[in-house]
Amino acid sequence: MKKLTYFLIALAFVFTACEPPQKSVEEMTEAELMEYAKGIHERVITLDTHDDINTSNFTVEKNYTERLSTQVNLPKMVEGGLDVAWFVVYTGQGDLTDEGFARAYENADDKFKAIHRLAEEIAPDKIEIAYNSDDVRRINAAGKKIAMIGIENGYPVGNDIARVKEFYERGARYMSLSHNGHSQLSDSNTGERDSVWLHNGLSDLGREVIAEMNKWGIMIDLSHPSKVANMEMMRLSKAPVIASHSAARAMNDVSRNLDDEQLMMLKENGGVIQTVAFRSYVNSEKNSANRAKSTEVMAAIAEEAGFEMKQRSELRAMSTEERTTYAEALSNMSAKYEDRIAKQVNAEAPAVNVSDFADHIDYLVNKIGLKHVGISSDFDGGGGVEGWSDASETFNVTLELVKRGYTEEEIGMMWSGNLLRVLDEVQAKAKEIQTAG
Repeated sequence: MKKLTYFLIALAFVFTACEPPQKSVEEMTEAELMEYAKGIHERVITLDTHDDINTSNFTVEKNYTERLSTQVNLPKMVEGGLDVAWFVVYTGQGDLTDEGFARAYENADDKFKAIHRLAEEIAPDKIEIAYNSDDVRRINAAGKKIAMIGIENGYPVGNDIARVKEFYERGARYMSLSHNGHSQLSDSNTGERDSVWLHNGLSDLGREVIAEMNKWGIMIDLSHPSKVANMEMMRLSKAPVIASHSAARAMNDVSRNLDDEQLMMLKENGGVIQTVAFRSYVNSEKNSANRAKSTEVMAAIAEEAGFEMKQRSELRAMSTEERTTYAEALSNMSAKYEDRIAKQVNAEAPAVNVSDFADHIDYLVNKIGLKHVGISSDFDGGGGVEGWSDASETFNVTLELVKRGYTEEEIGMMWSGNLLRVLDEVQAKAKEIQTAG
């Protein structure tokens, strides 16, 4: 269940929940529009397909039951009405050696255990892991938040294809084959920087992994692999695929976004692109101007406050604990001077915002159809835009979609319906493959 404050609003709509509003959006007062949007937000299941985690926040002493500085945690999910968070088992790309594969698996193992610890030991009364769409609806009806698991980078598979089934059994329901750097399975989009490729798409092992993911019911994720790899994955897959956190390249020409050719193939495949609210993927030019101005203003404030700003080289030299401590201190200072920073920066270089993000949604809906479009944030992995800077502001996305004329049914499809439909189809195909032997 979402915030209790939504209850009275939802109650007002109880007899008309399935009927369109009597007024058009244009005819509504601001108060009526807000009430209408909150009713929709309460009724639909909101699902974000990409939220990174730090396992240090999954301990008995410090965890997501607290309102941490993280963009996602249970209090912020409740506050913003976010029902489902896909926690990501992310592994950065390392050496393609036995030692590298072992370290990658150790990292993945640690994150799987952390997610299960939160849901099964720390806060089982507040959050539960879902393994299919029925679980999502059951847990939501029971009033708890929902965790799902995705894998960002197939690097931890190593050379052991049996790990695909293992990861499925541990709850993984999507996986990308690479991240920033070529893996043993697939080329990465980062090859565009220097036109240096390792496989010219997928490796032979990568093709085997695609078949294995189809067999066990893990959605294939197009976010991060190269275009050639993505096109090959869609040709090979016997089930729909997803892009867990990507935007439209026609709107912003960066390699992490999907171009129209990939989008049209995704449509033919029956898949869904989970539009990502990542500033530099939404509008890189606007974001660069904003960052430059923000850096200038923050430096001035830090000097006044006696706070020592760190350079990237200094941050890289820090331990994980030191970086976390620094990030928290910086976040606290930013929060203290939030109004001043916003006023000074926005006067010259406004931030990428929810409206800019929704422009990508509009483009994708018009290009490939509404049933192929979803929503993601990449929170705690660099994601977030002004107006949806963390889970507590999730309602603002629904409000923006309402303002643009999307109906409750359409908003529900984008928030969760489309993604869960793909998951259902992937799992149904897996049963067919397993039955066929």
